[in-house]
Amino acid sequence: MIPASELPINADGSVFHLHLRPEQLADRIILVGDPGRVATVSAHFDVIEYDVASREFHTITGTYHGKRISCVSTGIGCDNIDIVMTELDALANIDLAKREPRSDHRQLTLVRIGTCGGLQPTTPIGTFVASVRSIGFDGLLNYYEGRDGVCDLGLERAFTRHMQWSARKGAPYAACADAELIDRIACTDMMRGITIACGGFYGPQGRSVRLRPQDPMQNQKVKSFRHIVEPWGELRVCNYEMESSALAGLSSLLGHKAMTCCMVIANRYNKEMNTEYKNSIDNLIQLVLDRI
Repeated sequence: MIPASELPINADGSVFHLHLRPEQLADRIILVGDPGRVATVSAHFDVIEYDVASREFHTITGTYHGKRISCVSTGIGCDNIDIVMTELDALANIDLAKREPRSDHRQLTLVRIGTCGGLQPTTPIGTFVASVRSIGFDGLLNYYEGRDGVCDLGLERAFTRHMQWSARKGAPYAACADAELIDRIACTDMMRGITIACGGFYGPQGRSVRLRPQDPMQNQKVKSFRHIVEPWGELRVCNYEMESSALAGLSSLLGHKAMTCCMVIANRYNKEMNTEYKNSIDNLIQLVLDRI
């Protein structure tokens, strides 16, 4: 039996942060960072069944062309993904009344639609990137038993050597997205690559405002890194974002299928930024809805 202190459940039978009950969750889930983007996704739904909001977590469940889909906002950061993934899995695989794991595992399919900063001359603004591997700078997966079994350890070692990684930052981990889901969602119109999930938007991504990054050469070293990732061959680090590593790693540990696809809204190589991206990201949303 799972104690109340380990898995808080609200008086109405919903999980603590998301405020969802099991019947309100579909097997296909689209994750977005911005709560406002949930309405953008659900505007494509034919029918809306549930609309639940709590803090930065907003969920709308409905149907799209006969497919039942939930769209859930996570807020920003891998720490929020830890909350969202744990509670989504609890809704699917724990009897909340008895506080016991269910005997039959329910597998969820999760696709995160986000925005990112491109790191290569081949990732201009507007590029769609599918994250085959996600290197987590946040360290979250290192707190969980079994992390080595769901990570690309060779990629971790090669990246750590290449970056001359400072031990003060904690060990990066390289989480693997679901290969079948990558091929299904990315098809031929998304760039496959390695993504770095950062623990912040400014210093951790090599930005300098008033505070200076610990490693002023970080972005140059990241840009030059490449690694063989089967079956896709040699890949480069395409982009920075802030959630993909925790999503891929936790989903694998929990037995779910997950991946991240992002639209580039800033190119760090060309030092360009598009802040008026909200209309154009609807094209990526449409692709994912059709393919999930």
